[in-house]
Amino acid sequence: MKKSRFTEHQIIAILNQAEAGVAVNDLCRDHGFSKSTFYKWKAKYGGMDASQLARLRAHISFHFRLVLSLGS
Repeated sequence: MKKSRFTEHQIIAILNQAEAGVAVNDLCRDHGFSKSTFYKWKAKYGGMDASQLARLRAHISFHFRLVLSLGS
């Protein structure tokens, strides 16, 4: 899978700017990503803050370790 140019914290900061009233077109132009990417991020990270992001990462890590330990 291709590595993102933006960290999850940067994505959340961009989404927070959009919630604060900055136009989506301006954000896309300033940061160099497409509108479709913005809406994908919004679907995945919309409404999250840093603590929720940490919980999501911990959950994904736990799930990955569980799948590896079960051998499937």
